[in-house]
Amino acid sequence: MAEKNVKLLQGNEACVEGALYAGMTFYSGYPITPSTEIAEDSALKLPKVGGKFIQMEDEIAGIAAAIGGSLTGAKSMTATSGPGLSLKLENIGYAAIAEIPLVIVNVQRGGPSTGLPTSPAQGDIMQAKWGSHGDYPIIALSPQSVRETFDLTVRAFNLAEKYRTPVILLTDEVVGHMREKIVIPEPGELEIFDRIKPEANTDYKAYKVEEGDIVPKMAPFGAGYRYHVTGLFHDETGFPSNSSENAKFMLDRMMAKIEDNKEDIITYDEFMMEDAEFVIISYGSSARTCKTSVRKLRERGIKAGLFRPITIWPSPQDQIKEIGKKVDNILVAEMNLGQYSQEVERLVKSDAEVHHIGRANGEVLTPDEIVSKVMEVL
Repeated sequence: MAEKNVKLLQGNEACVEGALYAGMTFYSGYPITPSTEIAEDSALKLPKVGGKFIQMEDEIAGIAAAIGGSLTGAKSMTATSGPGLSLKLENIGYAAIAEIPLVIVNVQRGGPSTGLPTSPAQGDIMQAKWGSHGDYPIIALSPQSVRETFDLTVRAFNLAEKYRTPVILLTDEVVGHMREKIVIPEPGELEIFDRIKPEANTDYKAYKVEEGDIVPKMAPFGAGYRYHVTGLFHDETGFPSNSSENAKFMLDRMMAKIEDNKEDIITYDEFMMEDAEFVIISYGSSARTCKTSVRKLRERGIKAGLFRPITIWPSPQDQIKEIGKKVDNILVAEMNLGQYSQEVERLVKSDAEVHHIGRANGEVLTPDEIVSKVMEVL
């Protein structure tokens, strides 16, 4: 252990360590509780590796600058909390249609509006999926621990680069501010994916896909390539197109690059699910509570299990549908008034009864409350 890189870190600090491990060289944003440590730590550490940090005048400019940084070839990140994510949503849609790799960290807090700045919540689940207008694909990941925050930050960068898409890391105040001991992986220990660039500058078209591929190669601005970037529907050159046929082709391809690669994108965790007759579905810091609840229920002779989506969007649909076929009751536990439970209800339909336990007052769920809810259902 003495030879390992062991650190006692907050989740927010682990996020920065993971971003640097993944190759982040540009951070832009606006400080907001409870994500501020991500900006502070990035400002401290990026210059030491030749990277750039810039604090912008507001949340909108923060993501706009990060988009610009990504277009120059830099792995870019911005971080915020709920009110800031609301302001970033228009540019998240822009990054989606322009296919710009970008990591957006949302350390969730109580809402709506400015809500409860220093209290935890998981109220941005649906906002992460449907926040911007129109149809577009999104990837959102949810860590439950400090080490997993590190790992999923690396994974968020990998997925953003691989699929040319914005990726949201949905943590919360509990995960962001808790401290745990982690071992920082050695260089090369975790896979790092870099965007695929064109081999030559000959006849480069920014949105042209090769046969058998669905993600276009991405050339950096400032390296001799000339192309156009717009939030309008566009052809393979990047210039606007009003063609309905082109719009359909482009949107179908954008959606397919996520939908057709779910096996690569979706991850989840199971706890005591082998013989489970009652399943709790939870994510992020709430899932830590639920793990204790499952143990307490097992002590009472109730065969409970925990299913934890790590990839929140796209949701692990096949796995949740299968759970619905195996058990009569599912309890969704989350720090909101019923957001992810709607996704579970949609998937299991009439196969199982879906129950919900949650709150949005800034307090975390307790193991005994969850146990009581299960006993009430049974």
